[in-house]
Amino acid sequence: MPLYKSFTINDGTRLLVWKNTESLEDLYAAVKLKDACVLRMSGMKSELHRKAFLGVRMLLQEIGYSDFDLFYDAEGKPHLTDGMNISITHSYSFSAIIVSRQNVGIDMELRREKVITIAEKFLETEFAYLDPTHLTEYVRKLIVLWGVKEAVYKMISRSGLSFKQNIEVPLFLMEDAGGVAKVDFEEIKEQYPFFFEEIEDFTLVYCLG
Repeated sequence: MPLYKSFTINDGTRLLVWKNTESLEDLYAAVKLKDACVLRMSGMKSELHRKAFLGVRMLLQEIGYSDFDLFYDAEGKPHLTDGMNISITHSYSFSAIIVSRQNVGIDMELRREKVITIAEKFLETEFAYLDPTHLTEYVRKLIVLWGVKEAVYKMISRSGLSFKQNIEVPLFLMEDAGGVAKVDFEEIKEQYPFFFEEIEDFTLVYCLG
């Protein structure tokens, strides 16, 4: 079933995951899109991207929304017309959304060793507790860290916010499936809880503001 997972995080927050197993034609027939989104989707060269785009709209429909309820601000952050907060992610065959009364961010990443080659671009203090000699665990933690910083960035959505310089993730344990992210940027000096889950070959991370 394409609706892979749906759960309530707290009284005002819900997370849903969609696995795109249907054909592009079936997905397209199942959703209603604004004219601007029809045009946007027609410009996507990859069928995978089109299916991910439609998967997000399928998730919206699962909880009573539609493409017509979704809009983006000048920073590219998505919003819902009823004032609820939303964050969106998609990776290969998966799409996911988190909808909440509070500010939220979500990210989903494929676990692969390629993350090692870009780690220095988004990490600094975190290297102090990472152990590259245990490759599998190292990659798992790098993916979580990348996902956390992506989720925090989406949640705050401010130009100039640096993964490396402004978002720090103190030591966390994989078995805890969560931790805190510290943000020091302009007037923001906060700690935000994050949570993660490994789904098949992917890691899903969400952050609560």
